[in-house]
Amino acid sequence: MTQSTPSEHDRLSLVEAQVQTLAQAVRALAEGLEANPSQDTDTSAHAARGARLAHELLLAQGM
Repeated sequence: MTQSTPSEHDRLSLVEAQVQTLAQAVRALAEGLEANPSQDTDTSAHAARGARLAHELLLAQGM
């Protein structure tokens, strides 16, 4: 039995989707680490929220 290999287009589409997901995760991490002096918020909670969002994005895409 032979396994069908994904076409070049399919592989490229997968890589593009993964790069987009990684970019969203990095954005969530960066926003979580940004400190806004005009807002009196708990920076560790803000960072944790960003990390959690990044993790959820990666898990949702099976990464």
